[in-house]
Amino acid sequence: MDTYVYSIEDDAEHSKTLYVNLTNKCSNACLFCIRNTVDEIKGKNMWLEKEDVEAKDVIAQFANFDTPEEVVFCGYGEPFMRLDLLKGVASYLKEKDIKVRVNTNGHGNVINKRCILPEIQNLVDVVSVSLNASNDEQYKLISKPKFENAFEEMKKFTKECVEYGIKTIMTVVDGYPDYTLDLVACEEVAKSLGAEFRVRQWIKNGY
Repeated sequence: MDTYVYSIEDDAEHSKTLYVNLTNKCSNACLFCIRNTVDEIKGKNMWLEKEDVEAKDVIAQFANFDTPEEVVFCGYGEPFMRLDLLKGVASYLKEKDIKVRVNTNGHGNVINKRCILPEIQNLVDVVSVSLNASNDEQYKLISKPKFENAFEEMKKFTKECVEYGIKTIMTVVDGYPDYTLDLVACEEVAKSLGAEFRVRQWIKNGY
């Protein structure tokens, strides 16, 4: 069975935070991405054989766990590739007063060819955007986006998240052996957009 809902805790059944793996499609191919080296998280294969599922199919897997405090849309792909599915699952979670976070590359508007913020502002509590670099040149080297102007589009999306009143965090992955980041410059980018800034240390197995 495909894994749509999973935990990274040893005591998975009682996890306070659960994760949702909606798709394996992504508009980036980040150097540091866990999917480049590992197929499983806590024994669960993250590669999906069937992606054309409905919200009820994803929601059904929450029955394997206690009710969490937070659910994070974060798997082996970009969550906003499946916007309608995300909205369906998030609506269910908000009915249960569960905090919803989306970890995204910030390409949601480009992927869906419209500003998606009006559709998610009442469904998503926190958006965590992968900044990855302080400038366009390094962003291309690290993130390997599949379309032009991706760095600027990511920043635009971040600013819109802030403007729509969603708590917005920008992240970078530090410590990966193939590049060096200017963390001060990265933080300046985040602050200029009104977002919080967080540095994640690279961990080989991702968690």
